[in-house]
Amino acid sequence: MSFTSIAFLRSSRILFRSFGAAAIAFAGLTSPAHAEEQEILNVSYDIARELYAALNPVFAEHWQAEAGDTLTIKQSHAGSSKQARAILQGLQADLVTFNQVLDVQILADKGFVAEDWQQKLPNNASPYYSLPAFLVRGGNPKGIEDWDDLTRDDVEIVFPNPKTSGNARYTYLAAYAYALEKFGGDDAAAQEFVGKILSNVVVFDTGGRGATTSFVERELGDVLITFEAEVENIRASEDEGAFDRVVPAISLLAEFPVALVDKVADARGSRAVGEAYLDFLYSKEAQEIIAGFNNRVHHPEVVAATADKFPEVRLITVEEVFGSWAEAQETHFGDGGTLDQVFSN
Repeated sequence: MSFTSIAFLRSSRILFRSFGAAAIAFAGLTSPAHAEEQEILNVSYDIARELYAALNPVFAEHWQAEAGDTLTIKQSHAGSSKQARAILQGLQADLVTFNQVLDVQILADKGFVAEDWQQKLPNNASPYYSLPAFLVRGGNPKGIEDWDDLTRDDVEIVFPNPKTSGNARYTYLAAYAYALEKFGGDDAAAQEFVGKILSNVVVFDTGGRGATTSFVERELGDVLITFEAEVENIRASEDEGAFDRVVPAISLLAEFPVALVDKVADARGSRAVGEAYLDFLYSKEAQEIIAGFNNRVHHPEVVAATADKFPEVRLITVEEVFGSWAEAQETHFGDGGTLDQVFSN
């Protein structure tokens, strides 16, 4: 059974909680006679600008029809970890749509998000998912096919800094997991393997969109490592044949967690609309939009309709290889952790 099927079955208790039901439930709170103008801020990861620019007006139209309120949805985009720090420092986010579990969890640890935030929505509060993949120049002149090719001396790489970007953390952990399997669990060999990849990186941007700019517009490097969705969105926006997609045989499940920022939403009175917005992301209509931006989704009808878009890949999880995100954070991304050691070598 595929990952998508398993995830769907595991979360079936609320996957079909449609936006319509949520909106109807909330409609009673505000009658058209007392229509208001509302505003919420969605703080999101760096490369999700176009996705949420497409989703927001659809939800706003539904909300106005059902609740009677005019809704303005503002967006903030940067590296996921940078965004989490900004919220801790005072950015008034009503909700977050991140690309990194750790970046939501730190908000939960500090009391901004509910402790059980991953149980409040289906699929560990991840409406869609992707995986680290490779974007290479047209015709793949360097013959890059898998993680091993990224260690070659003649290959120059672009991806963001794992210290500031959730996107890059997935890349780092995917490469590390591949190396552990390749070398039979030899951690020293895995460190050396990943160290070689990092030494081939020509620029560490702070976020995924900056890395895209470096690769596409500044024409740096032979390969950009980023989410598969970003790979395909770039290809669609550029001249045909300018870039090729390469999906490695093994990659890491990249979840895109979402959560209400309870501390802010309750203070601003935006809980109802924020919860309805997050529910909407699981509706068939939203899942079709999300899949249209080349993300892999969970809604079974949309999965079936878009199956031909996505090549098969063996996805491993952080939990399978590293125990948990908390353990990965402590071992690899904390001060003096494996990432710092690899960087310093």
